[in-house]
Amino acid sequence: MIYKKLLQVPRGKITTYGELSKTVGLKNGHRVVGRIMNKNPYPVIIPCHRVVNSNGQIGGYAYGKDVKTNMLNKEGIEIQNGKILDFEKRIYKF
Repeated sequence: MIYKKLLQVPRGKITTYGELSKTVGLKNGHRVVGRIMNKNPYPVIIPCHRVVNSNGQIGGYAYGKDVKTNMLNKEGIEIQNGKILDFEKRIYKF
């Protein structure tokens, strides 16, 4: 269910672990979402790199923060010191 919802987040947009957990009905499930993202069997298809922390920091990534940063940069998302610039404008609303 979480992967299905994540597929809705378009290129150039992001969502947060907390927002994604709320969307699927997991109360306070941001850590669960993080674990699910870490186990993503299809990272090329399911864009788990688009899930970030609610404070604008990019958060972790199974393949490392540098890879996540590069992937987000290629989608037009600017990052400075590990934080997404124009964070509020980049959030995808479900």
